[in-house]
Amino acid sequence: MVPVIVRTPAKVNLQLSVGPQRPDGYHELLTVFHALSLEDTITASEGSGVTLTMAGEGAEKLPTDESNLAHQAAALLAQNAGIEPNVTLHIDKQIPIAGGMAGGSADAAGTLVACDALWRLGYDREQLSEMAAQLGSDVPFALHGGNAIGRGRGEEITPILGRGEFHWVLALADGGLSTPEVYRRCDELRGDEQVAEPEIADELLHALRSGDADQLAGALRNDLQAAALSLRPTLRGLLESGIEFGALAGLVSGSGPTCAFLVRDGDHALDVAVALTATGACRTVKRASGPVSGAHVIAS
Repeated sequence: MVPVIVRTPAKVNLQLSVGPQRPDGYHELLTVFHALSLEDTITASEGSGVTLTMAGEGAEKLPTDESNLAHQAAALLAQNAGIEPNVTLHIDKQIPIAGGMAGGSADAAGTLVACDALWRLGYDREQLSEMAAQLGSDVPFALHGGNAIGRGRGEEITPILGRGEFHWVLALADGGLSTPEVYRRCDELRGDEQVAEPEIADELLHALRSGDADQLAGALRNDLQAAALSLRPTLRGLLESGIEFGALAGLVSGSGPTCAFLVRDGDHALDVAVALTATGACRTVKRASGPVSGAHVIAS
């Protein structure tokens, strides 16, 4: 059986609005996802049981057993299909771990697509999305890619039509931030404040439809940013540096600690990336563009 190779994208949240806490402990979210050209590559081939190996960005820090989302994705797909989960998975990581860019979710989505093709199951995207939602809030978007609104915990996906390409510089800080801890700090900072139901920002939708980077820069929003900065104060200086070096806007990506800077074009991205690298304020700097496709087969 010929191996199946799938690529799956990172994401940045152009808007992340955190509403009130729900009875299940999660928060009601409204987010605008944007898929980036920073991608992990998943290779699925014949195996006995689920075997997982990883290489690349932070791979040595990640588990390869049943606690890994990709491992869980293969097992869940096989369970739904009523077959044995026999697959050898290898993930080449480019998406930073614990960076607020949904690398684990991307790997789970890519595994669903890769195993579906390897095992010739023929599930459509809607069926795969239902399984993806069981794995995590960001997994359905990694299947769809592009631009999309996420509601609920983020798993209810509505695609957004847009035009043009946006360019980004991603400054990756040392160490991760715990997503549950960031949400807890967000709640602490809000105190007894009455939290309204989140709504989509019209100016953000207009920016995506027009492809206008300057308009998009003014519409970026992340309700978790204050919490992330509280837990990791050095990120404030990093955000300020990116703006000083000419970025149109900067924000913490998701729960952090990656900082995402919107720039004008590819040449501008290179200039900002070089300047940020020279500061030594971050572990590494990457460039990316979006939107791009969700998890997709590139070879089989």
